[in-house]
Amino acid sequence: MVFGNPDTFFHYALSSLYLLCLSGLFLYGTNCYVLLLRFRRYRRKGLLEYRRVLREFEASPWHNDLPQVTIQLPIYNERYVIRRLLEAVCALDYPRDRLEIQLLDDSTDDTVEIAHALAAHYREQGLSIIHVRRNNRHGFKAGALKEGMETARGEFLAIFDADFVPPADFLRKTIPYFRNPKVGMVQSRWGHTNPDYSLLTRTQSIGIDAHFSIEQGARSWSGLFLNFNGTAGIWRRHAIIDAGGWQADTLTEDMDLSYRAQLAGWQLKYVLEVACPAELPVQVAAFKSQQFRWAKGSIQTARKIIPPLLRADCSWFAKYQAILHLTHYLIHPLMLATIVLSLPLMHAHNWQHRSWVLVVAFFLFAFSTFGPSSLYVSSQRVLYPDWRSRIRWIPLVTLVGTGIALSNSRAVVEGLLFSGGNFIRTPKFDIRRPGDLQNKLRSYWLKLDLLPPLELALGVYALLALTMASTTLGIWISPFLFIYACGFFYISLRGIGESMERITWKFGGTQAVKSAQERK
Repeated sequence: MVFGNPDTFFHYALSSLYLLCLSGLFLYGTNCYVLLLRFRRYRRKGLLEYRRVLREFEASPWHNDLPQVTIQLPIYNERYVIRRLLEAVCALDYPRDRLEIQLLDDSTDDTVEIAHALAAHYREQGLSIIHVRRNNRHGFKAGALKEGMETARGEFLAIFDADFVPPADFLRKTIPYFRNPKVGMVQSRWGHTNPDYSLLTRTQSIGIDAHFSIEQGARSWSGLFLNFNGTAGIWRRHAIIDAGGWQADTLTEDMDLSYRAQLAGWQLKYVLEVACPAELPVQVAAFKSQQFRWAKGSIQTARKIIPPLLRADCSWFAKYQAILHLTHYLIHPLMLATIVLSLPLMHAHNWQHRSWVLVVAFFLFAFSTFGPSSLYVSSQRVLYPDWRSRIRWIPLVTLVGTGIALSNSRAVVEGLLFSGGNFIRTPKFDIRRPGDLQNKLRSYWLKLDLLPPLELALGVYALLALTMASTTLGIWISPFLFIYACGFFYISLRGIGESMERITWKFGGTQAVKSAQERK
């Protein structure tokens, strides 16, 4: 009787779909509170374990008879950061006769010559360093690591991406955990070399801090599934082999291997106290490309891992948390759906009779939004004495997170439909000052991003919805429409600006070459 009118049915269906999407956001958002509570509950346990492990290591035979370690450095066209990386790795406080360095080089530019010269230089200083070249990029990073492991001498394999700068005591503070024969991997915290370069790098640093302090700490110390983050960690060789080795059927080979290892019975550890600084992407195109790869790879890994995960011998709570972890990037298509549905929802409804929909939407939005923000605030308090001056950037973190919803939604769809894919590297420039980028950017242009105009259109769409909301009972959801509008405008305008800069330079550079040739 209620649905006898087609318009009534449409209104109820629209409301139900809208609230369903918001319920999904609510599910992921409120899980942030769960992780935060577990972090606070188990933080002391993690700290005591760290101190105990180091203390017992000092008194063990391992202290004077350290195991063999192979450092694996997978690189691809890294002319600006390869020197910094090798300087840091070669300065590690570890006996040289127990340390091997593999430079796994798939480069196609002058990085090859730079790496070859640096490897020769450090060999002359007595270090065991091998420059490994492949004639293809089969398997991308996973393929390089797999091939390097075939000749590696180390019982343990430490992995660093090209933009990382490991501290000298990295091995001294991670190797002790492997005295426990059940430990298969130890992950350190990511730090930052350029967090204050721009608003974009500040927002990234806060997001990464939340993951590497609260989320990883809560998962590790409370016995939940943990993931290796692809770099700044060290693996036991036998754990990799036992888990099935490096596989390239997802773009997040690190997360894939982590879950397979834990399902095989291995323990993964996280060390908050060991920070390994890395360079944050300074271009919005590079940031979106990195996020795209992580989003697509996570969903691919979810497709692959969830079936055996459900059959695993562990608690349902651990399985539930693992599924939320693996599918976290679903929040972006859910965001996109809520913004697209908001305008027809307000246009179609007689709010005098169904205002409850917007009231419920407000509370779902609020809990979903404040959940991640609570992680951001807590991570800054945990990591930095001047945390109060840092949290003022948190609203911008929210804007950036919503602004990349279109790009990451595309990644999620691709991850659901396809395995593997092209591993697009994130350009690194050894950026220290604002002027550094202009001289280096031209070497590693990313493929032209075609999404900014669509993101701009979504910003306009959100603004129209906001205008309508301000004149109706939709005022309940207007704060969130404002966030969406600002997020899309910020990401799109920055992306358009970078594209115009590239086009301008390319045209100007071509004209300069022609003029020089004419003068000759």
